[in-house]
Amino acid sequence: MKNQFHPLLEGSYDFHVHSSPSIFKRRQTDWELLEDAKAAKMGGIVLKSHESSTAERAFLLNEKEPSVSVFGGIVLNQHVGGLNPYAVETALKMGGKVVWFPTLSAGQHQQYFKSKNTKLFNGNPLLSESTVSIDEDGHLIEEVEIIFRLITDYDAVLATGHMSLKEQHQIVRAAKEAGVRKIIIQHADMGISKIPLEDQLYFASEGCMIEKCLLACSSDFHDLTVEEMAKTIEIIGHESCILVTDYGQPHHEAPVYAMNRFVEELLSHGVSEEQVIRMLQENPRTLLGVDKNE
Repeated sequence: MKNQFHPLLEGSYDFHVHSSPSIFKRRQTDWELLEDAKAAKMGGIVLKSHESSTAERAFLLNEKEPSVSVFGGIVLNQHVGGLNPYAVETALKMGGKVVWFPTLSAGQHQQYFKSKNTKLFNGNPLLSESTVSIDEDGHLIEEVEIIFRLITDYDAVLATGHMSLKEQHQIVRAAKEAGVRKIIIQHADMGISKIPLEDQLYFASEGCMIEKCLLACSSDFHDLTVEEMAKTIEIIGHESCILVTDYGQPHHEAPVYAMNRFVEELLSHGVSEEQVIRMLQENPRTLLGVDKNE
């Protein structure tokens, strides 16, 4: 395959991508993903792992190839002790930039995949023996409040994971009250935890960034087409959106090539180059605290 990428990928960031090592099969290793990102002259990538911190991996990748900035973080699943402030602080001290709330361990995720025959998660969709809950008797547990403080202290990003709509409202409200400045509503159009458009608009009005995720348009979900996603971007406002692939699964094309296709399809459906630049370059840089000249 020729390394021919759309010019808008130069300086871009994919804020949600998967690679190996992982307990799940992945299309590429970290090194292979990094080589593709370098070939496309991307500004950076954010590695997400459902089962472990990616901050250490990001550090080593940056040492090896400084031309592409790699960022990591931690997902608060059972695999790291759930809502574990010690794991969060360790990841942030190691340079992590994102704290994702539960995915595999979220009750919403487990309910969604309970009876699905899917290529995702190696056909064993739960891989978490218990649910990580954010509240008890209607009140956020103490660990959540501590995690909010850590996210604020390190100027990190809070991402909502695979939680239910109700939980996402609860988290956003409480996080903003606690002073968290950067919040991403993850794969808002995806069936795992689909966010109605009116709620996406509400979250955007509260200063959250809405993740527009190519995987929602894939054969795994078929939740909407890229054309339909372009319409949601128009309604919400590109100022409040970021473009991500969430790719890395072995049955899909490699993430950087998927992002290339995503950009081309959005442009063909009326999204302007200026809007793509905002969603793929400027908004991610703001979230990550990256200067344009870095």
